[in-house]
Amino acid sequence: QGSLQACCSLGELDVFGRAREVKVDPDKPLEGARLAALQARKTLLVPTPRLRTGLFNRIVPPPGATKEMLRRCATSQGVRDYSVPVGLDGKARVDLVVVGSVAVSEKGWRIGKGEGYADMEYAMMVSMGAVQEDTPVVTIVHDCQVLDIAEELLGDHDLTVDYILTPTRTIQTNCKRPKPQGIMWHKASSVLTNSEMLGKIPILKTLRCREKQAGKDVTLQDEHLALADTNRAAISDKKVMPTNPQPRAAPGSAPVREPHVESDPGNPKSEGSDPITAVYVGNLPGSLRVSQLKSALRELQVAPVALKWQGAQHRAFLDYRDQGAALRAVSCLQGLSLGGNALRVELARSQRNKG
Repeated sequence: QGSLQACCSLGELDVFGRAREVKVDPDKPLEGARLAALQARKTLLVPTPRLRTGLFNRIVPPPGATKEMLRRCATSQGVRDYSVPVGLDGKARVDLVVVGSVAVSEKGWRIGKGEGYADMEYAMMVSMGAVQEDTPVVTIVHDCQVLDIAEELLGDHDLTVDYILTPTRTIQTNCKRPKPQGIMWHKASSVLTNSEMLGKIPILKTLRCREKQAGKDVTLQDEHLALADTNRAAISDKKVMPTNPQPRAAPGSAPVREPHVESDPGNPKSEGSDPITAVYVGNLPGSLRVSQLKSALRELQVAPVALKWQGAQHRAFLDYRDQGAALRAVSCLQGLSLGGNALRVELARSQRNKG
């Protein structure tokens, strides 16, 4: 009852009256907010739960829908039955964002459930141009959820709110703290630090690849740590490496040959004695074909100069001309799902040409 009272206050806000497109979280306590948007004949966008199958669903009530039908459309079942998906190319223009909160302060500082989905959804809307800096954010909570929150609990990726609606109050926060300006791939987040999550959120992986092609740094926090470990190991190996590890050919004798690496005949750059860095790809499904893996590599623009397929062992090794190209491949392939399996991707422990 309290949540319905608070949601009724949404229609009294000027920012709601001016809005044409409203995004409301799918939580049960916000059912009244979704109903208010539908009754006001506004375009209602609801995030896909946990972003498993996309970003938004646009709710489309049947023609001539009655009040009772609109109430049904506002429920979680109605969202499933009367919606169409909206992806990154959906050209959404959100005028008002409504989110749930575990706690919120009168300064506009918000604490969510701890999984980071509301923050990430907003950051994704920024990246796709669906929201602007002045797009208002509203949260609807019980009076007991309005608390003092220490600022040190907030991170740069945390979403702040402009209005707080409770069963008894309407609070305009006048919050000055900046909202997220996009996804901070390198920041700590319960969703983003685990690279395997990218395999479970296809739209997030698509957005990451787009931003990477646009020249943005999309390295995840755990990948930064792995790269640092790799660099430290390389420095350590260099310190213990003999001064002249390569044998010299005796005068008049044939030159010493480099170990042979099987090359891609369609890529002449793989020929010669350039150093090769191998990437291990594991957890390949038994039904997967090498052509399917090659197609995925080409689509992600991380095709290797050579590929060693070991399907019976559910693995493959990809050869790249240098460590930088190999690390880019690891970054882009982390969490990729093929045939229902989330791939395991990392730098190989040894080079293929060393067995």
